[in-house]
Formats: sequence, C-alpha cells, structure tokens
Amino acid sequence: MSTLAVDAIVDSSNGNTATINGATPTAYNTMGKNRIINGAMEIDQRSAGTSTTVTGNSYVTCDRWQTFSSQASKYSVQQNAGSVTPPAGFSNYLGVTSLSSYSISSTDIFNITQIIEGYNTVDLAWGTSDAKTITVSFWVRSSLTGTFGGVVRNFAGTQNYPFTYTINSANTWEQKSITIAGSTTGTWISGNGRSLYLMINLGTGSTYSGTAGSWAGGNLWSATGATSVVGTNGATFYITGVQLEVGSVATEFERRPFGYELQLCQRYYETSYPMGTQVGAAATTAFIHRNYVSSSNLLIGTSWFKVTKRTSPTVQNYDSQGNVGKVGINDNITDPENKASFTTNITPHGMAVGTSGYNCNGFRYNYSADAEL
Repeated sequence: MSTLAVDAIVDSSNGNTATINGATPTAYNTMGKNRIINGAMEIDQRSAGTSTTVTGNSYVTCDRWQTFSSQASKYSVQQNAGSVTPPAGFSNYLGVTSLSSYSISSTDIFNITQIIEGYNTVDLAWGTSDAKTITVSFWVRSSLTGTFGGVVRNFAGTQNYPFTYTINSANTWEQKSITIAGSTTGTWISGNGRSLYLMINLGTGSTYSGTAGSWAGGNLWSATGATSVVGTNGATFYITGVQLEVGSVATEFERRPFGYELQLCQRYYETSYPMGTQVGAAATTAFIHRNYVSSSNLLIGTSWFKVTKRTSPTVQNYDSQGNVGKVGINDNITDPENKASFTTNITPHGMAVGTSGYNCNGFRYNYSADAEL
C-alpha cells in the first residue's frame, strides 16, 4: 500500500506555491475571519420569515440579530421583507420597514445589533497597545438616501466608535465598508460574555449620538446627523453580507457551509421546530418520552441540545397546539394537549422536562432554548 505525501500547498494551476487561486492564506482570510454570525441572514429559527413588529429589546428575526426600539411599534423586521432580489451571491437579507413618521426625541434609540462573544474577539487585543484594526463591510439598500450611521462599542459603553456611510441611490443595493483602528483602552470581555457590539442605526437621538470617525466615551449608539429610518412612514432598510474582519481592507464575504453556520447560531439559540416553522406554531411535536412513570404519576424525560450552549439557557416548552409551557400526554383522553409542564436540571448540554398528575405512558413537546448574549 502506498501513501500520498503532501508537503506543499497546491494551487489551481497545479504549482507548489504559497498561494491558493491567487490568494495567500493567512490567519484572517481562511475560515473564521468573519466575526459576525449569520451575516448573510440565511437562518431564522424564531420567526421563519414572518414579519414582527418590534417592541423593546429582543431577538425576533434572523438569528443573532437583536432589535432595539425605545418606543414600541415604530418599525417591523422580517427576513426578506418586500421580496426584492438580494445582491449577487446572496439569497437572503434582513428587512426593516418603518411603521410611522416618528420624530425621535433626544433619548430615543432604534437599531439592529449583533453582539459578539468575547471568545471570538480575544485575538483583536482591544484594550491594549497591540489592538488590531478591523473592517466592517455589508450590502445595504434603502428607500431613503443620505448619510446613515452606526457604532462599534464595548459592553460597558465606555469605548464607542461612531461611523457613517452614504446611501447614494434609493432602492439600489450598494456595498459599504468602514475601517476602524482598534481601541487601545477600555475593557473588552474575553470570555463567554458580551464583548463587541456592532450597531446599525435606524434612528438615534442626540443624547446617544457622537462624532463619527474616532473613539469616544459616553455610551453612544450612533453617529451625529445620521438618517432616521423610523422618521419616514413606509421607509425600508435592507441589509445582508455583514462582515467584521481583521485588517484595513474589506475582503470577499466569508461563505461558510449552511450546516456550520446553523451550528454557530445554535450555540446561542435552538429550537426543536423544523426549519421554516415559526416557534410556538401548532406543529408535530419533536420529543416523545415514554414509560417515565413513577408511583405518584410523575413523568420526567431528558432532552439533549443539538449544540452545547454558551451558558445554561432559558427554556420554553410547547405542546403540539402551540400552548406555551405545556406538553401533551399519551393516552386516550379527549384532550391530550395543554398539560402543565416543568423543566429542571438545565445545563448548556441539555435539560429534564416533566409533567405530573397523569397516569399515562408518556408525554411529548417542542422546545426553545435561549442562551443569547
């Protein structure tokens, strides 16, 4: 038996060189260069592409993208809102639609945000003299034109870098990039907590806006003078291909396999519902536990998560009718659903689910597990 020895990188021209298809591999242009998860907006476990009106601070749309609204019901979010054609090479985007002509106050904040975990930013060395430069890039389309804003900041809000970009043509996809010198001061969490925030502004008052192009304190959420999307009724704002990478140049968007991207999302949130089914919908239940019966009619079963969570998650159960906090039981009674349940022994790896008071041979349910930052 012979073996094939590989002692050099072979490029597309079959030459032993230091490049692959004309690119020199480095630590930052191979898999993992993009610190944004689900930047192509492919994965939407929660809402399955349905429109959601934003109220407060929540995760209601494409995975890993948090919405913030200091006033309720001023905009909605939806994967592929408006059903426009995405930019070449993409099949999905996150869409925002303004629901009124709202005049923001000095303390109002409206944005979409991705919070990056400390484990995924530790090599940036922010907060030290070795801080690395990053570049943020994305594709954007809006019914509005002008100067738009955002910010990169730390969890404490003591280090803020407001930035601006220009949308030149209405209802046209345009690619933008912003290069930011790394912060040499401040606290940047290096563990499994909230390290780096990328905020895309939809309307922010003067109290939380600052001068673009430099690091500052003051708990800033956008750049001064940025266009307010929520200020125009029916205005649209679409975004995809979001990338945050080390270096001073925006490189081609990192395309990871769909299954891998899904697992990255599931570190923070997963559900037993199949892809394309909204969480809490009436649906066939995914988990069935049988013969976990004690003398006191206590039924308990163990469910293991698909992916180990960032931390012990908050869990919610649903019966097949979509009733929250309920399970169905396996017997011949008229209404086997809508039975009270409980969860216990929740860890990053799995949980125990149970119900009591029923002399039956098992129970069934769906679940969601939330360990978001």
